[in-house]
Amino acid sequence: MTLSRRGPRSFAFGAVVALLAAVQALAAPIATAQTLVAISGSGSTWSFNALDQWRRNVEKNYGIRINFSPSGSSQGRNEFRNGTVDFAVSEIEYGLTDNGQVDTKPSRGFAYMPIVAGGTSFMYNLKVGNTRVTNLRLSGDSIAKIFTRQITNWSDPAIKADNPGLTLPARPIVPVVRSDGSGTTAQFTRYMAAKYAGIWDAYCGRANCGFTSTYPTKSGVEAKSGSQGVAGFVAQPSSEGAITYVEYSYALNAGLPVVKVLNQAGYYVEPTASSVAVALTKNVIRSDLTSDLSDVYSNPDKRTYPLSSYSYMIVPTDNNAGRFTNDKGYTLSRFAYYFLCEGQQQADKLGYSPLPVNLVQAGVKQAARIPGTANTLTENNLRGCNNPTLSADGSNKLATTAPQPSECDRKGAPAQCSTGTAGAKQQTPTRGGGGISQNANASPTGTTSGSSASGGAGATNGGSGAGGAGGGGPGSAAAGATSAAGAAGAAGAAGASGTGATGATAGATGTTGTAGTTGTTGTTGGTVDPETGQVVGAAVDPATGQAVDANGTSLASNVSAIPVEVALPDDTQRIVLGVLAVVLLLALIVGPPLVSRSIVRRGDKP
Repeated sequence: MTLSRRGPRSFAFGAVVALLAAVQALAAPIATAQTLVAISGSGSTWSFNALDQWRRNVEKNYGIRINFSPSGSSQGRNEFRNGTVDFAVSEIEYGLTDNGQVDTKPSRGFAYMPIVAGGTSFMYNLKVGNTRVTNLRLSGDSIAKIFTRQITNWSDPAIKADNPGLTLPARPIVPVVRSDGSGTTAQFTRYMAAKYAGIWDAYCGRANCGFTSTYPTKSGVEAKSGSQGVAGFVAQPSSEGAITYVEYSYALNAGLPVVKVLNQAGYYVEPTASSVAVALTKNVIRSDLTSDLSDVYSNPDKRTYPLSSYSYMIVPTDNNAGRFTNDKGYTLSRFAYYFLCEGQQQADKLGYSPLPVNLVQAGVKQAARIPGTANTLTENNLRGCNNPTLSADGSNKLATTAPQPSECDRKGAPAQCSTGTAGAKQQTPTRGGGGISQNANASPTGTTSGSSASGGAGATNGGSGAGGAGGGGPGSAAAGATSAAGAAGAAGAAGASGTGATGATAGATGTTGTAGTTGTTGTTGGTVDPETGQVVGAAVDPATGQAVDANGTSLASNVSAIPVEVALPDDTQRIVLGVLAVVLLLALIVGPPLVSRSIVRRGDKP
């Protein structure tokens, strides 16, 4: 009878011990689950406006703390190599020879992860009389010559050839470049080295100069630190005549226009999200996910913006001798999954272009290599990834639906488009009347009535006054008066004697003006869709000079992506299992004694 009593008790005791071990094993992942910790990075100013918005989004919505210093691509790569930051952002890969110096690779493991696409644009500050020029067009050849001091005045014949509808002032050009090591500089000089090597080599002073991240400065060239530095300098009222290279986003924020660049197909194109998406369909992605942009520069699609590219995050693929923890990797990967998917919804509004599907897939693959990764998606399963370029058939939705350029932006067209660009959407009236009629409702002041088509604006700088804008829309009488191309008679029937808007002497008597088309009443100065009558695009708030949408909201405001929950590892199952294990444990602790007593009672019976 003694053995029969000990047997059940020993069994119960062993079962309890085994169950405790099982509960401990189940509870261990809960106790040691990876947690969010603050991480730091540095680098690119080119992609900073997007990165900074995403950083604020994830901290607000998910408690993910990302610290980032926009120190420039070169500094970011140096700091990652030295292990002083957890990640870097750059437009330049390691291992290249930059200005005669080899940029050595880190000893730690790393990978390149695409982060955002965009256009390197040319923001400028130029007026004709008192009217800001917002529709400037330049060929790549002219741009290269401006930044190498071969073209030094806005009245140069090459610039006139690009802008037949404008009479630009005889004002010196002030090119503004980066003084610090910059991925933006690298993108621009890489373009010049590929397309205009002779011009670039003559300036840098040696054959096969190639790209550089530090722009060589000479007399007449201004150098400022950071994208904010060059953009801020050009935006100053005292900087009239200045032009710089900067990511499109900065021109949006500054309320200034950018150059429409001539592409391979013979069209002058603005670096919008869609024109960048089209251009990057010719991007060649190397095995390490860096890019070969040679075919992008020469993309034959007439919707292409030639200086399109993308930036990438440099992420660790090992623990760097214990300095990069799994918790840091967990945090970094969650941030990566956010900006590869949800964050890209904001790219257009922020002045960038969303990553196409192939770069999203590549980015997801790289995120999986980060130690401690959250591992929420796979490259072959992007379900739940709300990137706006993704489509059911796998094509780039943004590139597929990109609009065709206007015929007035075709090189050699009889009339130049008057529509503004980037942060300055107001029109710049052009000679011949064809340009103004492209967006007849967009008044230069961005207020209410839209101007009707002009009957031919007069020449600037003391040229003859234009025949007045024809009768029609409420803004027609003001069309000639606000034109920088010479004051026009208000009635528009027989051009009255006009006065040159910017000329030293009065203009000659205007010729008979052509009756204009009826203007459409505008609301905020934005462009009106001629088919729907709806205000689309952006305008400029006359009080602040900032770009606004149709509701008057600043495009530089703190916009947020659609609040879609980021897919994260779910601990719920482990918690439920843990609770069930505890219940089972209690049952086993209480159950065996009861069973034992029952067995003993049965054994004691005769």
